[in-house]
Amino acid sequence: MRRGSLKLFPSSFWKSRRMEKSMRRVLPRSLLARSLLIVLIPLLVTQGIALEVFYGNFLQVASRRLSDAVTSEIVLSLNALERLKKPADRQWFVEQAQQHLLLVETWHSNARLKRFGSTHVLGPMDEDLARALRASISYPFFVNWRKDPHTVKISIQLPDGVLDVEAPRKRLDMGQIWLFVAWAVGSSLLLFVIASLFMRNQVRAIRRLAHAAEQFGLGRDIGPIRPAGAQEVRKAAVAFNRMQDRIYRFVSQRTGVLAGVSHDLRTPLTRLRLSLAMMPRTGVVQAEDIQPDVEDMIGDVAEMEHMIASYLAFARGEGAENVVETDVEPFLEDVAAAARRAGAHVFSVRVAPGLRVHMRPDAMRRALTNLVDNARRYGAHISLSAQAVSDGVVMMVDDDGPGIPPDRRDSVLRAFESGRGGGTGLGLTISRDIVRAHGGEMELQDSPMGGLRVRLFLPR
Repeated sequence: MRRGSLKLFPSSFWKSRRMEKSMRRVLPRSLLARSLLIVLIPLLVTQGIALEVFYGNFLQVASRRLSDAVTSEIVLSLNALERLKKPADRQWFVEQAQQHLLLVETWHSNARLKRFGSTHVLGPMDEDLARALRASISYPFFVNWRKDPHTVKISIQLPDGVLDVEAPRKRLDMGQIWLFVAWAVGSSLLLFVIASLFMRNQVRAIRRLAHAAEQFGLGRDIGPIRPAGAQEVRKAAVAFNRMQDRIYRFVSQRTGVLAGVSHDLRTPLTRLRLSLAMMPRTGVVQAEDIQPDVEDMIGDVAEMEHMIASYLAFARGEGAENVVETDVEPFLEDVAAAARRAGAHVFSVRVAPGLRVHMRPDAMRRALTNLVDNARRYGAHISLSAQAVSDGVVMMVDDDGPGIPPDRRDSVLRAFESGRGGGTGLGLTISRDIVRAHGGEMELQDSPMGGLRVRLFLPR
């Protein structure tokens, strides 16, 4: 890409690309780690939101109310001390406050505070209590949270002394927050562990499938794998087994073709060699003398051309043709018209109206042409039909020939097998391979016309 062409893309495009690359470096590579991350992040966000809602709507309100309650009692004590001037009266009030207000108060005459403000602790208690004291009293004060873990000491500077108030921390502390946090963290860990166990089992099935695909790609015979895990993983395993079986059949059939080429071509080549050896090599040769031998050799060459054409058609398979949605009725009418031009007596084409299926038209036309040629060779009348089934479309080719015995129907579908005499034995095999390439299946059955029915199933 030229330097000037970079200006065609906005800066946001390159920023998004850089962000994407950064995310790829940060994200874990394994499926298990990514799956657990997908579970963990929403879990943490949910618990964080729950804590924030709990703190904002309940904890903070309750903490402020508790601080206001303690502050109001302290204000009551300050008002009483301001009215009581005698030391004995103040001491009596301090003792009464300790009994009735649950506050430990101590009066220090002529004392001075050295620190002001408040020490800090975790949570909203220190800020809420300091806010309540500043709003209710006009004297300087110091709040010490760290003197005793069970109490909080509040020292207030009055004009003639210092009032120390010790309040139980449980009157200000929301102990339930720790229970809530512990419950939130514990439940999150429990859910994460359970999700990890389930996710590990699911990923194990995917790893097994990936390992099988890798071993199969290396050319090792691993056999069918046992479907396990979630429904989607089971479907992938079943599809892998089917693909593996198709590839094994494909390789086996192609290997058989390569092995049979030399065998089938050996006979006409031998006849050619004998004909050439028996032809006169010297002297004057009349054309009519060698005409029979020439005709025989031409026949052998034509036979070999027919064999090679069949081999090429078999090896070509489905090719690179795209799958398109096809109207079945005009498609079968075209196949029947071509068969009639070739001399076949196709007397009927029966198709349900509006029947459509996804297929490769040229490949399926070649498959049906092979079947019609096979039926024309052994029967006088041929019928084509198609109908819809629950999960696809069925096409049928019927003839009134001698048919094929049930015990031989599997064998004639193999390469170089001819069930009713003649031919290279590849026509039915080519047709079945084309149908299987569409994800369907081909079966040989008894025809209502008395001969053979070839049933082609194509999934929708």
